[in-house]
Amino acid sequence: MFQIKNVTLTHKKDLRTILQDFSLVLNYGDRAVMIGEEGNGKSSLMKWIYDPGLVDDYLECKGDKIVSGEKLGYLPQELPEGEKEKTVCEYFCESADFLDRTPKELAKMALDCNVEPEFFYREQKMKTLSGGERVKAQMMRVLCEAPTILLLDEPSNDIDIETLEWMEKLIGNWPYAVLFISHDETLIERTANRVIHFEQLRRKTVCRHTVANVPYRQYVEERLHSFEKQEQIALGERREKKIRDEKIRKMEQSVNAQLSNANFNFHDSIGRLLKKKMKNVKSMEHRFEREDANMTEMPEQEEAIFFKLGDKDSVIPSGKWVVQCEIPVLKTADESRVLAENVELKLRGSEKIAIIGNNGCGKTTLLAKLAEELLGRPDLRAQYMPQDYEKLLDLDVTPVDYLDTTGDKEERTRIRTYLGALKYTANEMDHPIRELSGGQKAKVLLLKLSMSGANVLILDEPTRNFSPLSGPVIRRMLKDFPGAIISVSHDRKYLAEVCDRILRLTPEGLQEEQTVSLSL
Repeated sequence: MFQIKNVTLTHKKDLRTILQDFSLVLNYGDRAVMIGEEGNGKSSLMKWIYDPGLVDDYLECKGDKIVSGEKLGYLPQELPEGEKEKTVCEYFCESADFLDRTPKELAKMALDCNVEPEFFYREQKMKTLSGGERVKAQMMRVLCEAPTILLLDEPSNDIDIETLEWMEKLIGNWPYAVLFISHDETLIERTANRVIHFEQLRRKTVCRHTVANVPYRQYVEERLHSFEKQEQIALGERREKKIRDEKIRKMEQSVNAQLSNANFNFHDSIGRLLKKKMKNVKSMEHRFEREDANMTEMPEQEEAIFFKLGDKDSVIPSGKWVVQCEIPVLKTADESRVLAENVELKLRGSEKIAIIGNNGCGKTTLLAKLAEELLGRPDLRAQYMPQDYEKLLDLDVTPVDYLDTTGDKEERTRIRTYLGALKYTANEMDHPIRELSGGQKAKVLLLKLSMSGANVLILDEPTRNFSPLSGPVIRRMLKDFPGAIISVSHDRKYLAEVCDRILRLTPEGLQEEQTVSLSL
């Protein structure tokens, strides 16, 4: 049995409560997904569930956890710093459960994860693996430990499409219980049978949670229908109130007019009648005020983020070549391994392309090479968003300081307005970037792109850290971008909705890919 009771999480720095009085019971067969905007406490709650010590430095936590006869397996969103310097072999061999696995079991696991059986014994450091390879390594070590309750924080991040399909089967067929966070809407739609939705309302001063025992798509549709129905009722009641209040106002004006114009004594019949009328009007007002207190409230929901990428100056003439690239041999950064040969890429005008391929095949390496070339082109205004945000972000400064290039007061005010549109609180704008969630860091980089006036975007997994609620907004924003986009992505909705062309990187070079093969 797994249960958490009356959990409240409060930030120590700004004393903001991100989760209040939350309870949950997980039973075998449950595949519960936690959703919500970036910074709403999903990852913090999962860390607390696995090990409260992981959040002690920044959260005040209250509540109880009951784990009776269960073994927790935890996949963190990012590989812990202490593990990055270890070789792959050291990383696996530190797990006693891994050492107990037979070669046949390990070979089967490697096949499922689309890696070679020799992967477990690589002398390559964990930090030098591709993002997808790191996720696979962590996931395989978790599975070696034979857990009953899987706690998965972004298990779909950076893994290739073939492994995504394996992950869907793993979660969908897990015989025990799964609690997971994901920004991959396709994965959620295909696996989750319970939805846990965390929200921050009224400028993040009020937190709310909803637990729905239905699949994700059904939850979204029922939630929308419920809000529409509640809004119709609330608006109807307010229209009736307006008509009623107008009637009472006219009655009161009429009685007051009679009182001021008539010459009578309050003790005669007319005076008594007018006095009684006024008393009745006041009585009605008080009664309606009490009824108004129980009026249906307008529905409250956390609004999606909003901002725009590019303008009319970002349009690239259809005949202009953005990329004409030929790479005879594509090697790893240290040139120790050949990744692909005869890589040829051509892109003209405001085309949007995506590069897909197996983890470790060299997509990020190729994108970095393209970025290096395009960022130096004087005839283009290119901007690069890497998979590892820390390559560009200064983690010790605030988002405002990072985005401010002039020091001008008006510029800083404008930046704060933009950050507010991205659901940052005033306190979060003044936090060092290292204290922000992955999604909040991604928003900082996207805002930098937006403010740059770029006409070419080079994006490595641009949607990887955005919630399923923000995802449609981000995809629409990128689709409407008037310039060119060169991206790497495994987000199947992004590939279907944004990209004009999809190219697969193979050892023999780039090959055109048909969307029908992506299992969309």
